[in-house]
Amino acid sequence: MATQFKPSILVSDVFGSAGDVTAVHRDGKTYLRKRRSGPVALTPAQSAHLEVHRRALAAWRTVPQSVQEVWHEYARDAEPHRPPFDHSSWISGQNLFVSAYHGFYTLGMEHVPEPVPFEFFPPFAVRKVEASVVEGALVLRLSLSGLERLKDAGRYWLYGMFQLSEPGKGASSRLPKRSVLASGSCSVMPVEMVLEDFAEAWGAVLPAYQVHASLVLLDAKTGYRSQKHVASGVVRL
Repeated sequence: MATQFKPSILVSDVFGSAGDVTAVHRDGKTYLRKRRSGPVALTPAQSAHLEVHRRALAAWRTVPQSVQEVWHEYARDAEPHRPPFDHSSWISGQNLFVSAYHGFYTLGMEHVPEPVPFEFFPPFAVRKVEASVVEGALVLRLSLSGLERLKDAGRYWLYGMFQLSEPGKGASSRLPKRSVLASGSCSVMPVEMVLEDFAEAWGAVLPAYQVHASLVLLDAKTGYRSQKHVASGVVRL
């Protein structure tokens, strides 16, 4: 059971672990929960993610020190994905390299990335969502605002973590989540997100679902990802 941490004048935030307590950051909030001990059984998706992370760390060790310094320099201008979000802290060059490596892997372009200056992502929001069932898959068509006037919108791909529940019910740690990359870039709207075998994960097919999504933009040019955009709404089939 996690307890939300309440900032004060003396302590604005906490990180890491102390004793049997671990600080967890999720959706801009900090929670304190009991620290897990002993071996943890990983799901196939978690195991695959761990293997990619290990390959990314191994690749970093092959980068010449002079190039690593360039990564460190570019990382000072990058947006951290963990609080505080007031630009008072920054990530390391290794963090930025690994993030780019993961981004290219997700886009199906796994390779050792070259250092590229960080560019701020365009702000976006979900304007409309339509849904239908096609051959056992739930196809979500998301119309995004904020990208309409970009000449290079094709460099951005929508990637999200999805969870379904009955209409009116909130997200739950007890329900499964699915990570999905859009079927195409953001150059064409709406963007399609396909949840394969969704009824197998979330139960019988319902006439409507509450969709909970945590969305980011992936940059196919750099491998970097934007800050999370959390959205929730009802879709009817």
